[in-house]
Amino acid sequence: MIRLKFSLVLSIAAVLSINTYAQQNAKATIKVDLAKEKGDMTPIWAWFGYDEPNYTYMKDGKKLLTELSEMSPVPVFVRTHSLLSSGDGTPALKWGSTNAYTEDANGNPVYNWKIVDSIFDTYIQRKMKPLVQIGFMPEALSTKPQPYKHNWKPGDPYNTIYTGWAYPPKDYVKFGNLVYEWAKHSIERYGKAEVESWYWELWNEANQAYWKGTQEEFFKLYDYSADGLRRALPTAKIGGANGTGGGMKFLGAFIKHCLTGTNYVTGKVGSPLDVILFHAKGSPQLVNGIVRMDVRRQLKNIEDHLKLVASIPEVKNLPVIIGESDPEGCAACGMATDPKNAYRNGTMFSSYTAASFARKYDLADKYGSNLIGAVSWSFEFEDQPWFYGFRDLATNGVDKPVLNVFRMFGKMTGKRVEVTGNRMYDLKSVLDSSIRKHTDIGGLASNDKNTAAVMIWNYHDDDKQGAAEPIEVTIANIPSKKFTLTHYRIDDKHSNSYELWKKMGSPQNPNKAEITALEEAGQLKTLGKTQKVKTKTGNYQLSIALPRQGVSLLKIDWK
Repeated sequence: MIRLKFSLVLSIAAVLSINTYAQQNAKATIKVDLAKEKGDMTPIWAWFGYDEPNYTYMKDGKKLLTELSEMSPVPVFVRTHSLLSSGDGTPALKWGSTNAYTEDANGNPVYNWKIVDSIFDTYIQRKMKPLVQIGFMPEALSTKPQPYKHNWKPGDPYNTIYTGWAYPPKDYVKFGNLVYEWAKHSIERYGKAEVESWYWELWNEANQAYWKGTQEEFFKLYDYSADGLRRALPTAKIGGANGTGGGMKFLGAFIKHCLTGTNYVTGKVGSPLDVILFHAKGSPQLVNGIVRMDVRRQLKNIEDHLKLVASIPEVKNLPVIIGESDPEGCAACGMATDPKNAYRNGTMFSSYTAASFARKYDLADKYGSNLIGAVSWSFEFEDQPWFYGFRDLATNGVDKPVLNVFRMFGKMTGKRVEVTGNRMYDLKSVLDSSIRKHTDIGGLASNDKNTAAVMIWNYHDDDKQGAAEPIEVTIANIPSKKFTLTHYRIDDKHSNSYELWKKMGSPQNPNKAEITALEEAGQLKTLGKTQKVKTKTGNYQLSIALPRQGVSLLKIDWK
């Protein structure tokens, strides 16, 4: 009997192994039906953020913000830390300041909006919008002001950054008035209608070391912040709580306070809550010298938060923003000090982004969530070594491969439509075990008035390159029998400044001609020329070959 059971187990294992092998080696197919709508192609990708606010108005910061604005069909939202931190505006890694608030010798507030204006002007000039982070604590208001500014560099202990700016205020009324004056000034400078279109939120990751007060002290600060904002603009939109690290209990307690808690300012029940925010991060590891991503961890964290929001009737329809949504947690930790972050320069970051964003849409569908944004905490680091391995979109003004995925997303509008594939992981499989067996050859598709687009990726959690695999793509119910087809591609030969830089010998002081070539290589490239296509049925089939960690976008246009 024991032998029989053992033989049965071996037989089942053998069948599963054969099925896995067959699935992994089957010719991949992607089928798209433009007539089967799944929901809006909400541009949740058009949200970006970063730690260092003073990079905003610097040379490469302005250049990248211009590019982000130009690639998006809607206004891009931008979130940044330290908008109220004290200092002279000199940037550093994981540091920034505006000196918006100081006090005179008698303890009276002194407001200075010069640097804050430089930051917000840069956004508004590009038709971008701030996701305004209220924080951090000005030195003159901090209950523990010293030490205040930190001097951190990659490789240093992370906990050394949490200094005087992370503490509660010694006067909550003054902090509330600071928010009031800030909002009032913003209305005077940009107009009421513009400021009404922004979102405001308090602090960052207050469930962890970014906040040195208690949970109740954070709720108190939120009430005073919301009161100050609404005194200046009753229609302003504010929310929270931007917790991280599986902070569902923190978010739940925050929502409860806003719904049924006693307001620290008014003494009445409840606080304003117009938008819900939380963070979700993956956790790559180095396994036998190879970077192994963990897309499951990031997506499971998103699911847990969306499930919580959906369970509370009073808030389940509110807009949801993933305030930071990334493969891991430290943008300024380069791959030299953190080898597990070596995925960032090449196409692994690109394919991870494509595959993970598609599942964010799936999760929003599953829980009926009003997901409007997922902030990629990726920007640029001014005057740093070339391709140092920061989690950024560009290096020294040269776009990295991952930025071209967002350019692809910018070409996808209208409605999301059905995509099926024999090598595409379903959502449950990804949430159960990440993407560790065969590669995930999947797709996301959109359909609009005179255009459609199909994004296809070849992703695996292990950062290994692989030969191009054939994929048979079928697109059904194209509204016109005559259309143009443009194939955009990110791989080792297309839309990839990093590979060109390595071929140049990885120069840290490239000359003008090399920089020009790198800038050109960093743009989104096509695979061949745009084709004119005629069909008899409105259905179209084509074969492509996509390398491991590569991404394609098939763009169809008709009149």
